[in-house]
Amino acid sequence: MPEQTAQTSATPLWLRIAPALFLLLWSSGFVFLKLGLQYADPLTFLALRYACVTGLLILPCLLLRPRLPPGAAPWLHLGVIGLLIQAGYFAFTYLSLKLGMTAGAVALVTSQQPILIGLLAPAVAGERVDRVHWIGLALGVSGAAIVIGSRSSVEVGSLLALMFAILALLAMTGGTLYEKRFGTSVHPVLANTVQCAVALAVTAPLAWWLEPMHIEWTPGLFGSLAYLVFGNSLVAISLLLAMVRHGEASRVSALFFLVPPTTAVIAFVLLDEALPPMAWAGMALAAAGLHLVMRRRVG
Repeated sequence: MPEQTAQTSATPLWLRIAPALFLLLWSSGFVFLKLGLQYADPLTFLALRYACVTGLLILPCLLLRPRLPPGAAPWLHLGVIGLLIQAGYFAFTYLSLKLGMTAGAVALVTSQQPILIGLLAPAVAGERVDRVHWIGLALGVSGAAIVIGSRSSVEVGSLLALMFAILALLAMTGGTLYEKRFGTSVHPVLANTVQCAVALAVTAPLAWWLEPMHIEWTPGLFGSLAYLVFGNSLVAISLLLAMVRHGEASRVSALFFLVPPTTAVIAFVLLDEALPPMAWAGMALAAAGLHLVMRRRVG
């Protein structure tokens, strides 16, 4: 008990509130994304998002002059993480939606990330996943699936759409494990600038190649874009990578269990979307699973 108290007191305040803040920001992003995609093509909207983030970060980089990591390896690691999480996960998700896969089906596929992390973490990140942890993972996935199934249709659309959803799952999983294995302590402004620049370099050509790059410059577009730039790309992703560096990848990834339930509640409050009774049961199940996964192991 004294050892656990000392460990808790040694944890910085920002790290203790990071899971709840990340969950709120990440889940809200799906609501604002739904709004923004009414006014722009998916990959075009994504490229615009990364152009804004990169542009906003250049001036702070010049003013702060963060210490540059020595050698080529840290820059390579930053680029790979940006490619997997910023470009890969979001681009594949948007492409899957564009090809007819419903948001519920995409969420169902990508919510399997904690299970995949649990399977790969022992080999890739050297983390031990015990029996209680696995029970928590199973409960979390089941709860997320119940929430998604109770409030939205789950249609694949096409085999290619399903493939893109699976690639989104693999990209986020790979980026999380890569950060845990190779992530280095780089100033967050510099890290975000490099990663978003890499994402822009990937998504802009894809948008030009696959889409007419249609954009309607409306207040709704600007509001959605502003939230996704600041809330998701700048704050939420920084929190996710910081939590992975300071903790176990398998435990941090379990937060994704609560993304569908939290998104459902936000959509219920802001968009007046229906929230069936079965969804509440799924939320409770997902929360129970997260509790088992996130609790500290003794010994």
